[in-house]
Amino acid sequence: MLCKRWTRRKEARPQEILEAALGLFVSKGFAATKMTDIAKAAGVTSGTPYIYFAGKEEIFEAVMREILLPQLTIGHELLASFQGNSADLLKAMLKTWWQAMGESQLSAFPKLMIAEGSNFPQIAKIYQEEFVTPGNKILRHILERGMASGEFKVPDIDYAIEVISSPIIVAMLMKHSLINCLPDTLEPERFLNTTIDLLLNGLLASPKDQAHE
Repeated sequence: MLCKRWTRRKEARPQEILEAALGLFVSKGFAATKMTDIAKAAGVTSGTPYIYFAGKEEIFEAVMREILLPQLTIGHELLASFQGNSADLLKAMLKTWWQAMGESQLSAFPKLMIAEGSNFPQIAKIYQEEFVTPGNKILRHILERGMASGEFKVPDIDYAIEVISSPIIVAMLMKHSLINCLPDTLEPERFLNTTIDLLLNGLLASPKDQAHE
């Protein structure tokens, strides 16, 4: 009787290979991961990945297109369906972003891009043009929505987008770094709530707050 892992539907194998590759890219890094490692982790013969992909770089690109980029759909769906005010939309979007990426293996992508982007410019280009830029457009839409309604005052929207996204990206980087600038045990909900509160309310106490001191 054939082992179950060799009798799986062939249609499922490319996805299994990609998921195995992502796990290895996260744990070992892209450069240290070999095609044989990917095959072993996916439970296929050493030649099977080559049936679907020309090599490791093509697998990396497919991981991005098939696993990472679909996460943008979640953001677009939230943007299209949200009925509340823009402050609540921003809160929901940041928390959704963390749930989709920060709490999964996808949180390693910022580090992977920093480490490998210069060696694989085509992959870095895809990441920038097909993930980062559309993601920034989502944040821009939320800010413009809030400005139009009078909720937000944003003097420099281009840099505001960078400031809003930076804490989330840093938290993802720290999850996969030996040197951690965050608390040893990061509490995601607390971290996100603090980030959102500072973004929306700032550090300065309002006259009303000062009157109650």
